[in-house]
Amino acid sequence: MFWLLTLPFRIVFGVLFGLLSLPFALLAIPFALLALPFMLLRFLIRTAVTLLVLPFVALATFIAIVAAFFALSFTIAAPLLPLAFVALVVWAILRLARPRFA
Repeated sequence: MFWLLTLPFRIVFGVLFGLLSLPFALLAIPFALLALPFMLLRFLIRTAVTLLVLPFVALATFIAIVAAFFALSFTIAAPLLPLAFVALVVWAILRLARPRFA
């Protein structure tokens, strides 16, 4: 509500200070043109670094997905391990108790 109450004042002061700062902005245009080559150089360096780092990021993402898959499958299988152990013991006992025919 306070934002709406102060909105007309902010609009008036914004336009006033915008008009007062316009000559300084026009004087700053040549300096901005001097900075343009450095901004282009920064863009090129960032692009080169991104292209060099991107394969490592993709590899790390793949490793993280594989690790998450193993963690999820272990999380699902861990509660079933005691039952698998009991089944293994029963199978071993039945295999040893079976008569052998030669």
